[in-house]
Amino acid sequence: GTAIVTVEDSIAPTVVTQNMKVQLDANGTATITAAQINNGSSDNCAIDTIAIDKTSFDCSNIGANTITLTITDVNGSSSTGTAIVTVEDSIAPTVITQNIIVQLDANGVATITPEQINNGSSDNCAIASLDLDKTSFDCSNVGENTVTLTITDVNGNTSTGTAIVTVEDSIV
Repeated sequence: GTAIVTVEDSIAPTVVTQNMKVQLDANGTATITAAQINNGSSDNCAIDTIAIDKTSFDCSNIGANTITLTITDVNGSSSTGTAIVTVEDSIAPTVITQNIIVQLDANGVATITPEQINNGSSDNCAIASLDLDKTSFDCSNVGENTVTLTITDVNGNTSTGTAIVTVEDSIV
């Protein structure tokens, strides 16, 4: 007699993951691959595919993100494991300033805002605040005054730029 022996592989792959950090680029995006999360996963036969459930990140993903790695062997058995991908933004804002001229008022005072000095500054994520080191001027400031504009992004990165505020007293 003849016997038919069916050999089956019912052993699922062993998944081994590793956590990682990724930096957002100048466009505020980052990508990762399954190979970067895989940390020596194995199978008793052979691995067919490795995949992760999220490969792209942006400014909304700053911080810890749980990613699932799925390993499938050549016989269709699969296993999953998770890893933490920490997304970071270390790119400081780009500061663009403009020089302005202000007139002292009847009380001998002029006030400016950071928005008057800002000239299209930008960030890969978003700008949180604009600050000027000097916003008020009086008769003692007639002429050119250097001011510093500090821009802070939503992730705490800062940059500075300077501009000239020319103070004029044209009231007779």
